[in-house]
Amino acid sequence: MTGLTALLDANIPYPAPMRDIFLQMAVDDLFRANWTADIHREWINALLRNEPHRDRATLERTRDRMDRATRDCLVTGYETLIPSLHLPDPDDRHVLAAAIVGRCDVIVTCNLSDFPKGSVGPYGLEFLHPDEFPRRVELTFTPRN
Repeated sequence: MTGLTALLDANIPYPAPMRDIFLQMAVDDLFRANWTADIHREWINALLRNEPHRDRATLERTRDRMDRATRDCLVTGYETLIPSLHLPDPDDRHVLAAAIVGRCDVIVTCNLSDFPKGSVGPYGLEFLHPDEFPRRVELTFTPRN
């Protein structure tokens, strides 16, 4: 398994095709995927807001399957760090806090502008768009013997 650890923002599990690609890469040990219960709530609520015909119980089953399929994925204990972080959108602080506590190398998000270098630079995190992430994984992948 590679040593790369990535926190997946809520816009990665929603939409489903992107979720499937990232989960397959994580299950194949191309990187270690992290997220939080808050990130799960965020993508599930966004999906229900945009597609109200969806069934919450079905989405929660998807959430549970994601957690079971992906080794050590849930980051906890980050909540106390949130108030000390400063981002343009305070609602994004939980993502940065989880990445710090989870000792992640990178945050994968479609919203790169939500994490300006001046605000996140001191934490040594890389921020990548999901289109760029597979190239980063390729650079760090060590084949199994």
